[in-house]
Amino acid sequence: MLPITNYRDRERRLLSRGAAFGIASKGRMLPEADDGIRSPFQKDRDRIIHSRAFRRLQYKTQVFIAPKGDEIRTRLTHTLEVAQLSRSVADALGLNEDLVEAIALAHDLGHAPFGHTGEAVLDMKMKEIDPGLGFEHALQSLRVVDMLERRERGHGEVLFGLNLTYETRNGIASHSKGLEELSRLADMQSPQTLEGQIVRLCDRVAYVNHDLDDAIHAGIIDASDVPSEVTETLGIFYSQRLDTMVLDIIHSSSPSGRIVMSPPVQDAMDGLMLFLKDKVYMHSEPKREEGKARDLLSRIFDYCMLDTKHMEPYLREHPMTCEADDPVSLLRGDSLATVRVVADYIASMTDRMALNIAADLVIPHIYV
Repeated sequence: MLPITNYRDRERRLLSRGAAFGIASKGRMLPEADDGIRSPFQKDRDRIIHSRAFRRLQYKTQVFIAPKGDEIRTRLTHTLEVAQLSRSVADALGLNEDLVEAIALAHDLGHAPFGHTGEAVLDMKMKEIDPGLGFEHALQSLRVVDMLERRERGHGEVLFGLNLTYETRNGIASHSKGLEELSRLADMQSPQTLEGQIVRLCDRVAYVNHDLDDAIHAGIIDASDVPSEVTETLGIFYSQRLDTMVLDIIHSSSPSGRIVMSPPVQDAMDGLMLFLKDKVYMHSEPKREEGKARDLLSRIFDYCMLDTKHMEPYLREHPMTCEADDPVSLLRGDSLATVRVVADYIASMTDRMALNIAADLVIPHIYV
């Protein structure tokens, strides 16, 4: 007979004093019973993996828009790499692997199509309507898990939001550097757990390494172009760089009680990020396609603001409009509600969904 283990016993046996324990979670917005088998953070992870927003990550841009190669990273593969790195660090430090995995798997659920280009477009379009509005993918990820993700429970029952724990939600909202201006969410600006700190740092470790790897494989840059001060510290090859950075986080964090890198490795990573910004993110050939992506998403946004009928199927699944007999008329005359729903609609799209919708809106239909 196989024994059934209790998550509390597993956590007491495996986790260090500084870890986030499931039994000590600050809980969910809607309280739920504890079955004793799966920890609250395991339940969070499972709900995220089975969500529609998670499945759509496989067709969302990471850095390169509409890549021709099947091996170029997407938002989903980036997410999985962040989760793997985060688990490795958490395991070595005796911290909660289930929590870091849940945070990592959900941290980019709110990303718009076409990567940060889509994020910038939505932020600009929302601010044009009201300067007090804006779009930031970390907060949109929180919005997805809190209210937008739709769950069907049978017998016609529909729930909105995944009802995740505070610790997972905090890690999602605080994984990005661009949250300093969000004073209205003071408790969400910085990670409140060591596990949240791990994901925040491993997110950067993942993208600087795989963006460099993708750029080399795509022929945008050559491995010999990487500055020597970076390679001398981090290594020449992808696996060397990852190994150096992950081990450095583990050894530097253990005595400090915080999740950090040593100054030499941090400086080398910052140097690599500046190199990528100059050679890949800003001035490479594939990035010239971003102008087309900006125009495409701007057109979709303007069309939907002008006539919400373009979003009608989506409106019947949005929590703000799903119960209305006529969701289109419900938004009429309410520009602030409309802009929020339009942003949710566009952010939910994959790259190819955006391309198809843009074609449907712009290209004339031939009926004869």
